[in-house]
Amino acid sequence: MRIAQVSPLYERVPPVAYGGVERVVAWLVDGLVARGHDVTLFASGDSCTRARLVSGSDCAIRLIEDTADPQAFHFAMLEEVVQRADEFDIVHFHTDYASFPFARRLSCASLTTLHWRLDVPGLSTLYRQFADMPVVSISNAQRAPLPWLDWRATVHHGLPADLLRFHDRPDAYVAFLGRIAPAKRPDRAIDIARRAGLPIRIAAKIDNGDRAYFEEEIAGLLQMPHVEYCGEVDDAGKNDLLGQARALLFPIDWPEPFGLVMIEALACGTPVIAFDHGAAREIVEHGVTGFLVDSIDEAVAALAKIDSISRAACRAAFERRFTVERMVDQYLHIYEAMVRDAQPLQAG
Repeated sequence: MRIAQVSPLYERVPPVAYGGVERVVAWLVDGLVARGHDVTLFASGDSCTRARLVSGSDCAIRLIEDTADPQAFHFAMLEEVVQRADEFDIVHFHTDYASFPFARRLSCASLTTLHWRLDVPGLSTLYRQFADMPVVSISNAQRAPLPWLDWRATVHHGLPADLLRFHDRPDAYVAFLGRIAPAKRPDRAIDIARRAGLPIRIAAKIDNGDRAYFEEEIAGLLQMPHVEYCGEVDDAGKNDLLGQARALLFPIDWPEPFGLVMIEALACGTPVIAFDHGAAREIVEHGVTGFLVDSIDEAVAALAKIDSISRAACRAAFERRFTVERMVDQYLHIYEAMVRDAQPLQAG
């Protein structure tokens, strides 16, 4: 099958350090190529891929976001997808609603995976105008604000089974991995660790838009004696940070559409303590691979019994539910159905 994958340009594919959507795109693309499909990736020019790369920008836009208009790059890339549509059987967009006006002009089948939250004011009005667009959710919870969209499936993210190593003997610390942002609540993680009497290691990206929050709310907390701030980490650093942690703290304060770090932790055998918002309950099996909590008090209590969680069971759940092979299988099933439906009926 001739498949185009269209990535956001904010990070390269895959990202060097933090980055969710572009990382998932990288795994999906390489998985499709490994199955023998002809894959073209539209992404930033510094991307590394097994597919044919079409550059939408010289580098990840994050590196030039203060001096460039990111939407200009995206619109130019999306227009090139339209101009080259006859080269593909299907185009798979990962650029959320930005792709919709372009997708309507394609001469081939198209699909858009929605990677972001859908409860923001104004989105309902926009999506009503594009209710005909076939879309995929990354969790069932993500659909809740807009259940009437043309949902084709829910496809949970998957990562390569050999990317992160299983660790059966953790150290004493807990980990927080993600972004320093109000929705991610690193302050909660720091407080939970303090009250549990455990050190915490924090590896997190600070976006320019969150710089004021970091300086006003978080920077001082990083000076506490039980806190170690590690900055951003690459895959090797992530393997060590998550794998050696006693638990991953995921104290979110928003309807997280998925939460990639949770399955990364499970791949390492590390249980997850997550606030019960968004997709958390679709990933964490309460009492089996971690605990779902509703307060800091409950999180502290969960940490006190974290050793009751089998790290082998965490790894087994990852292998059963969250590998890239399962993700590729699901997407191929969707692609095949959409390409078949898009073919003109044969006479006779």
